[in-house]
Amino acid sequence: MVALRAKGYELTAKGFAMIDLKKLEKLIGMMAENDLTEIELDDGTEKVQLKRGSAAGPVQVVAPAAPVAPAPAAAPVAAPAAPAAAAPAEPAAAAGPTIDSPMVGTFYAAANPDSPPFVKPGDSVTADTVVCIIEAMKVFNEIKAEKAGKIKSVLAQNGDAIEFGQKLFELE
Repeated sequence: MVALRAKGYELTAKGFAMIDLKKLEKLIGMMAENDLTEIELDDGTEKVQLKRGSAAGPVQVVAPAAPVAPAPAAAPVAAPAAPAAAAPAEPAAAAGPTIDSPMVGTFYAAANPDSPPFVKPGDSVTADTVVCIIEAMKVFNEIKAEKAGKIKSVLAQNGDAIEFGQKLFELE
């Protein structure tokens, strides 16, 4: 087993011959830039899993490092470009302040299909209210309102591909 502690991350890895530390640093940089708590890349022959630490315990890296793993990560980013082209028509109708997407991913209004939506029109929100989940690279990220107000309309549909900065909710 190998353990690495750097820049506030604790990473452990086992079951591999050697991991490319430059690639590992790039993945950690991507996690920090995009405020991700977990990355899992698998190209069929190699698998890398990084989890940023929390009170739950240490972070684990399961390797070997995937040399072609960035290509699959780039494919989902390119795919949402077509659905996002239709999205600007919706936000143009938003007259009030909006809650915008902090990342690229898939929009989910509820924690699971059987749960009620986090917020609906007419609900009051504070800066710390979770308004939706955006899935990015198999990581489900809770998105907070970061503004206080009352939800006027929901501008994204469940399962929509979301772009960075896309308007998700309109506030009154």
